[in-house]
Amino acid sequence: MGSSVRELAGATPVTRDRYVDLLRVASLGAVVLGHWLMAAVTPDGVGNLLAVVPALQPLTWLLQVMPVFFFVGGFSHALSYRSLLRKRPEAAPEAAPEAAPGAAEDSVYSAFLRARLQRLLRPTMVFVLVWGAAALLVQLLGGGGGLTGVTLRMVTQPLWFIGIYLAMVAFTPPLLRLHERYGWGAFAGLAGAAAAVDVLRFAAGVPYVEFLNFAFVWLAVHQLGFLRADGRIRLRRAALLAGGGLTAAIALVAFGPYPLSMVGMPGEKVSNMAPPTLALLAHGLWLVGAVELLRAPAARLLERPRVWRTVVAANGVAMTAFLWHLTAMFGVYGALLALDVELPAPASAAWWTQVPLRLALAAALTAALVAAFRTFERPAATAPAEGHGPLAALGVTLCLLGVLGLSMVGFNGLLDGRTALLIAVPVSAPAAVAMTLGGWLLVERAGRGRGVR
Repeated sequence: MGSSVRELAGATPVTRDRYVDLLRVASLGAVVLGHWLMAAVTPDGVGNLLAVVPALQPLTWLLQVMPVFFFVGGFSHALSYRSLLRKRPEAAPEAAPEAAPGAAEDSVYSAFLRARLQRLLRPTMVFVLVWGAAALLVQLLGGGGGLTGVTLRMVTQPLWFIGIYLAMVAFTPPLLRLHERYGWGAFAGLAGAAAAVDVLRFAAGVPYVEFLNFAFVWLAVHQLGFLRADGRIRLRRAALLAGGGLTAAIALVAFGPYPLSMVGMPGEKVSNMAPPTLALLAHGLWLVGAVELLRAPAARLLERPRVWRTVVAANGVAMTAFLWHLTAMFGVYGALLALDVELPAPASAAWWTQVPLRLALAAALTAALVAAFRTFERPAATAPAEGHGPLAALGVTLCLLGVLGLSMVGFNGLLDGRTALLIAVPVSAPAAVAMTLGGWLLVERAGRGRGVR
């Protein structure tokens, strides 16, 4: 891997925004570290350190950095889609003139989806298949209790992020057109819709309306990435985003119905994460502003060859590490229990003393899992398709629903029909797996098409 990373780093175009790559890796790394630190595992189950020590909840204002990843996604999606539009083949001379633009855009959309989703869906499908087979075997053998059952239920939870990201990719073309027409107004429209949803939710008590903010909040952050791609978040606006977002988040938490924690807490009536709230959007604004203020010094750091090679190497396996990091964490706890190592009470002095060892073991096991599965994160060559946009859109929709459902229901109870509510619809693990795999196959088929003559 060393030589290939060195070659990739050396071949980096001077026009590439290296800071975006750093943000992508750093945001996923912060999520992984946060999960490892927050897990309060005992022989009786899994709790949340932030619930045990509520005084630590302000740390989520630093560790909840998923908005940064979605912001970076918007930037990358804008560049990728525009690049494909510029490279699209001219319509064949015999094609009907009125049909050519639509067919060409349909082809670009299919190619865009497959190109953007390959490095996301291929490792995700492997994760789903491996864990699905393991869960089936465990339950056929009569297992599934204790820590094993908890693992089967919780190991899929990070998949919610995959589902949201799929939606962002799917909606990139229409939202990019809105951005090109309205600029900051398109972002303001999405942010205003998120605020309206919370008013209807908390002031009017409208049922189920809060689920709309899975779209409005995250797509608003994604829209900021479009603005960055056009160079419209300079230092002054970055400072306004950081200061205004932080002020708004503090005010909403202090005077509104929003909890302090920016991640979900067990047993809470309102979560800022699921579904997202206006407070989480304000949190995202201050994070985006803050990372943009750090762009110049970080860019200078990334000019150092060794630093840039590290970022390139991490980017090549980041999604695989994200998918398997909870597997590694539960594997470490399972091994400690199997070896009769005492698990101290969460947040006790002995628990904190054990933290470095647990983190080192989880990192080592994650590295081993990455070595085993990293090959699936390498994208294959993508050829533009012909007229398969609707098929690709259907595939993305099925994948989105499947991975979101699987993140909620998990693999425990795979054989007994256990379900979880996806918005207002019950979904089981077998149905979620079927939708995910079926959707992935449709995206792959749409992306290949028949090629371009």
